[in-house]
Amino acid sequence: MDILKALHIIFMVSWFAGLFYMVRLFIYHIEAQSKDTTERTILSNQFLIMEKKLWWIITTPAMILTVVFGKWMLLLNWEYYKVSTWMHLKLGFVVLLLIYHFICQKILFNFSENKFNWTSTQLRIWNEVATLFLVSIVFLVVLKNSLNWINGVIGFFAVGFTLMIAIKWYKRLRKS
Repeated sequence: MDILKALHIIFMVSWFAGLFYMVRLFIYHIEAQSKDTTERTILSNQFLIMEKKLWWIITTPAMILTVVFGKWMLLLNWEYYKVSTWMHLKLGFVVLLLIYHFICQKILFNFSENKFNWTSTQLRIWNEVATLFLVSIVFLVVLKNSLNWINGVIGFFAVGFTLMIAIKWYKRLRKS
């Protein structure tokens, strides 16, 4: 079980690293659209190569392996996990994270077709959604049933609020 847990954590870290970097590349890709034609073409082509390699060589395989090792651990200790509220909540966040993953994939497909439906600010906010999932999942796993749910919910929204303030502050800083 410890080997499965270690592999699950390793691929989860790789998955999140891929998601964080992917959205960062999306932000740069969007910002490249405001460059002159030659620079925009060069940058867009390079970003597409980087995005596709990151997505198909690191991020998606890491997601698949995270799910495989997580499911394997779940099945090995099913009697415990099926009655664990924290696990049900964690799995809910994992489902939301999977939806997040496939929305990022849709953005990648749109970029491949030169469809840019997001602004860089929207993508900066979108990038922080993954941070909220990461914080939520880690706290649920580490604290399990000892988590005071009221403080957990307040903390979750406090982190979200703090991230929103940081994004607005960063946007102002970039303009000056």
